[in-house]
Amino acid sequence: MKSYVAGVVALSAALSWSSGAFAQESSNRVQANTDWSVFVESDPKECWAVSAPKEIVNTRDGNVVSVRRGDVLLFVFFRPGEGVSGQLAFTGGYPFAGGSTVDLDVDGTRYSLFTEGEWAWPAKPEDDVAIVAAMRKGAAATLVARSGRGTVTTDKFSLSGFTAAVTEAENRCK
Repeated sequence: MKSYVAGVVALSAALSWSSGAFAQESSNRVQANTDWSVFVESDPKECWAVSAPKEIVNTRDGNVVSVRRGDVLLFVFFRPGEGVSGQLAFTGGYPFAGGSTVDLDVDGTRYSLFTEGEWAWPAKPEDDVAIVAAMRKGAAATLVARSGRGTVTTDKFSLSGFTAAVTEAENRCK
């Protein structure tokens, strides 16, 4: 598990430059599948499927509030040079509360993601496999998290186009 966590931290650094507007507007987008897009970089070789949420709700003390957030994105990442294949990553657009987790619900099946800064991931590769398999069969994924300021965020992602996008990203990084 320790090496997996170290790999996740390295992935965080790599994703920090590839997230946000870059991932949505970059000329390296090679395919769009309904609500998911595929991006490819060549040096180092890395491919990812990514989507933005269809619905965002921010609450504090049970009341809906308006807050400033950076880009909110859900990724599945492939990086063959580092043995990364199908790694799920989520950025909430703000620093998560220290020691908190992100709750992920895929059509009623719940998972927990650990957090570091603005990023969240499954704890081990087996969890990535299970979550991606559930997302391939699912219609929606909802992520609930808490910011360092106490705001609870609920981000709902469509899984329409997910399977095609992840398959394309995986094939491009073989």
